[in-house]
Amino acid sequence: MTSKFAERIQRLGTETAFAVGAEAAKMASTGIKVYPFHLGDLNMNTHPNVIEAAIKAIRDGKTGYCPTPGITPLREALAEDVGNARGLKLNSDNVSIQTGGKPVIGKFIMALMNPGEEVLYPNPGYPIYESMINFHGGIAKPYGFIETETGFALNFEQIERSITPQTKILVYNNYHNPTSAESDDEEMARLAKLCVEKDLYVLSDEAYFDILYQGTGKSIISLPGMFERTVILYTFSKKFAMTGWRLGAAIGPTDIISQISRFNVNDESCTNQFVQWAAVEGLKGPMDDVRGMLDILKERRDIAVDLLNSMEGVRVNRPNSTFYLFPNVTEAMANLGITDVEEFRKLILDQTGVSFTTRNHFGTPFPGEDQKYIRLAYSGIDKEDIREGLLKMKELIESSTPCKAF
Repeated sequence: MTSKFAERIQRLGTETAFAVGAEAAKMASTGIKVYPFHLGDLNMNTHPNVIEAAIKAIRDGKTGYCPTPGITPLREALAEDVGNARGLKLNSDNVSIQTGGKPVIGKFIMALMNPGEEVLYPNPGYPIYESMINFHGGIAKPYGFIETETGFALNFEQIERSITPQTKILVYNNYHNPTSAESDDEEMARLAKLCVEKDLYVLSDEAYFDILYQGTGKSIISLPGMFERTVILYTFSKKFAMTGWRLGAAIGPTDIISQISRFNVNDESCTNQFVQWAAVEGLKGPMDDVRGMLDILKERRDIAVDLLNSMEGVRVNRPNSTFYLFPNVTEAMANLGITDVEEFRKLILDQTGVSFTTRNHFGTPFPGEDQKYIRLAYSGIDKEDIREGLLKMKELIESSTPCKAF
């Protein structure tokens, strides 16, 4: 029997960092040492009090169905925690628990976007934004960033030029993956003002809101006119080192959140109950492990930034957020006679074992985009291996006769 898949399957994208991970795993299986900078996973254990709370919940029989929007104690704890951090008064009705942060993207789009309507999303950016927009029949319209002396800023001219009467949603990822871009007060206020003027809904991806090395997180939902049009994508993956537990939430105005919870009924009935009880402990328990994790990440960041900036033809800023670096390697590639950033990536991997993704893994480059970037995640690699791997990369980049990648 000949299979014929639905047309929309052709519009479904993927998260290409996992493909790079498969290459790295294949290399490692041959006995070659790989330095894993490719995936934003954490090589730190979930905080012990969270683990113990999950075990206790299982032993206490918290293994059955639970309310579709999530257990009340978690929704209340999350409403309090998120509300306090953002200057908002929230309650449990503002929270819908999800099986990770990623489902919030698709459910938000399904709840608000009709086929043929436009959604603005960051490019480079998390590839699932574009995938979900296309899959559900929307028109995906990317906006970019401008490299500055201190990092990356939103390309406002491009954002404003892209908005039409058909534009319904803007996706905003402050503390940005992959560039680590962090909006200052002026930039965030300008974006909020534009969204109010153009009557846009906003998906505020705040996965890295708490991965800050100084200062406190800021959210666009806190600004005038934004609460009623904004949903926060929240995840427990980063702050509590719970990437594999698959727990997150949609947080925002009750009319939108109630619709998102309707998808919960149809998709997964409810989120794993004992994992939710573990998250309650994470939110209400001691924060020592969170602070300790940030100290470790900051030390890794500083080592990686210093080594990258010591490489001929490589430059990168020292970001205050996330656990990603997005160095400009344009000059280094030119010195090696390479014009394709994918060829550069494979050369580094083949010759040194250093595995990373590139700008091209986070969206199609814009026409005329001539600067070349790679992304390194330092969340899953210890500082000794950061030094060892990047020194090998430095030696190769500065070699006069580097071998070509296969």
